[in-house]
Amino acid sequence: MYKRIAVAVDGSKTSDKALREAVGLAGEMGATILLIHVCEEMPAMWEPGGISMMPSQEIMRAIAAAGEALLENRKARVAGQGVPVEARLAETFGGRVGVVLAEEAQKWNADLLVAGTHGRKGVDRILMGSAADGAARAATMPVLLVRGEN
Repeated sequence: MYKRIAVAVDGSKTSDKALREAVGLAGEMGATILLIHVCEEMPAMWEPGGISMMPSQEIMRAIAAAGEALLENRKARVAGQGVPVEARLAETFGGRVGVVLAEEAQKWNADLLVAGTHGRKGVDRILMGSAADGAARAATMPVLLVRGEN
């Protein structure tokens, strides 16, 4: 049924659980997996003295390098299980991570998007937001949300 499965990866245990689920599905269906990691630009940081503007070029290079390393690690893990896999690093400058995930999956013509969710509710959800929730709302393809460990 699914031949192109996009998976959001961020290095968390919840994300890794979603990846395991996606690999299982891909193995059963003969599908290819696309790993997507979204880097967010964070031009300002809170410090004890107030807000400090960070050198965004330097910070973004470090964030992108960490994202690439994460993708390579997970790509090797998936390939080691005999599942065809690709990886894509996306960057957002003030955009919503969930929307970017959905857009990248759509560009790749994914027929399923898999993402881990922490299952936050109420105030926690409002304060922390949810990339998985945003992806589910923005996606044009079916979305499988995999609940993390509580």
